[in-house]
Amino acid sequence: MRSSTSYQSGLWAEFYARMYLRLHGFRIVRSRYITGRNTNRAEIDIIARRKNLIIFVEVKRRKNLDIAFGAITNAQAARLRRAAETYLSQNRWMGDARFDVIAVCGHRIHWVKNVI
Repeated sequence: MRSSTSYQSGLWAEFYARMYLRLHGFRIVRSRYITGRNTNRAEIDIIARRKNLIIFVEVKRRKNLDIAFGAITNAQAARLRRAAETYLSQNRWMGDARFDVIAVCGHRIHWVKNVI
């Protein structure tokens, strides 16, 4: 289990990422979307929309970009993709979709698009 300081730091990073996305014209649709509560659970940090595009965003707060991307395992990426597919299916989304990562390193944001 993470410490409360680490947990709060993660919540701050997600808030920072949501504000950043809003500044780039996205509307936040959901935060902390959880699927598969009983088995192989996945949580998508942010789901945002701009026009005909919906993005699923994994937020990582780390010291640098390499460590942030190293924190996303293949198993986690697969769970996140399945969660995104579930969301798209349940909401009958017919537009474009992609999976992005926002890494918060200090006070800098690195937004990598279409990465998972």
